[in-house]
Amino acid sequence: MFKGLGQLGDMAKMMKQAQEMQSKMADAQKMIEQIEIVGESGGGLVQAKTNAKGIVKELNIDPSILNPSEKEVIEDLIVAAIKDAQGKAVERTKSEMSKITDGMDLPDAIKDKLF
Repeated sequence: MFKGLGQLGDMAKMMKQAQEMQSKMADAQKMIEQIEIVGESGGGLVQAKTNAKGIVKELNIDPSILNPSEKEVIEDLIVAAIKDAQGKAVERTKSEMSKITDGMDLPDAIKDKLF
């Protein structure tokens, strides 16, 4: 008479896991916004600070390279520092998010879509 109830228990377990994951993901998103990542170029002469979402928060340029004749080089160094910071931010975000999903029985394809 109650043959299919085992599947309902599995569904309830999956729903509970989904709710837990949703809560953990919200907490992780808040944390990621607070993490600071520093990207560098030119041996540290240009530094870009981002959060782990890759949003640029600060840019520092060593005054020794502020020569008008080197404008293109400075621009390239700025872009390189930002790209470095954003690349590090992506990796840090993946690392932090994988901590959340590691204990969950989720297919890798779903984990990859989360971040």
